[in-house]
Amino acid sequence: MTLQKTRRERLDPAVFRLPVDRIRDGYYTDAYFNLTKELLEKTGRRPAVVMQVFQKHHSVLGGVDEAIAVLKLCSGRRAGGDWQLGWDDLTVHALHEGDEISPFEPVMHIEGDYSLFAHLETVYLGSLARRTLIMRNVRDVVEAAAGKPILYFPARHDHWLVQTGDGWAAHIAGAIGVSTDAQASWWGGKGIGTVPHALIACFDGNTVAAARAFADTFAGDTNIVVLVDFENDSVRTSLEVADALGDRLWGVRLDTSHTIVDRVLLGRMGRFDPRGVNLELVRLVRAALDEAGHDRVRIVVSGGFNAERIRAFERERAPVDVYGVGSSLIRGENDFTADVVMVDGRPCSKVGRSLRPNERMERVD
Repeated sequence: MTLQKTRRERLDPAVFRLPVDRIRDGYYTDAYFNLTKELLEKTGRRPAVVMQVFQKHHSVLGGVDEAIAVLKLCSGRRAGGDWQLGWDDLTVHALHEGDEISPFEPVMHIEGDYSLFAHLETVYLGSLARRTLIMRNVRDVVEAAAGKPILYFPARHDHWLVQTGDGWAAHIAGAIGVSTDAQASWWGGKGIGTVPHALIACFDGNTVAAARAFADTFAGDTNIVVLVDFENDSVRTSLEVADALGDRLWGVRLDTSHTIVDRVLLGRMGRFDPRGVNLELVRLVRAALDEAGHDRVRIVVSGGFNAERIRAFERERAPVDVYGVGSSLIRGENDFTADVVMVDGRPCSKVGRSLRPNERMERVD
């Protein structure tokens, strides 16, 4: 019996809401690609190429469905003011969102008349680079957390226009929640959040009053998680909030600044770094909640967490239930390169590059 490989679904190009006309016209494209397309069209040169796309890390592939959407909707040429789509004249093979990839492994081959898609390289490489960076970083913290949920919290650290695709990448890589509706839009989800410091300030710095009002309004719609570091006394505030909200409290969130020492630690310093959210603080909050009968209240930690720091917490069996991770997830690089490696059926590439078949790639419909 022959087992057929199940084809994996790709995102519909309409999901991306691409500025199609501007991409077709090269508005987002490096000028030399636009000039190349113009020259090829003016001279009537139609080289049949194989374009090979790859990157140089062990990583997790993101942005490939967006790259495909760019090719589907924006390849082609203008004729008499109208756009003639080029997708049907191209053959594309690609890996899938979330695939683990190796250095120099091709993730996409584009075959066809180069003049149909020369103007798109900047755009599809940028999609791959950005989303793969997010995928890799999120996967790293997910693995470091050893099964504990990761909340994706970098929205405030970057331009709002990147939220939709970044949120999707984080979701595919394993993040359990995102903070904005835009980040959750591609799979029909919603952003989640906690009682923020600003709301506490609006209640005159009274965390319990803010938490109670928040729970009264939203307890039926979302898990109630309360920031407890407003007064820099996380143990006391956690207990006050837990006593006040009872079963409506899902969790408390520790978010002490890395320049501050929580009050409960002032008499315990000497053998550890007491600043910010540290292991000793988490243990003290957990012990206090348990002793007061609030053992079902979860502890969420945030503030400067990355994969390395999460691994350190997990090695010490930190009583953390959820990690909120922000700016570290958008840092670093995961650049992609595209090379013409075949022209009119013969090898033709710059020195050091050549066609590399990849049986893992699938033909794109």
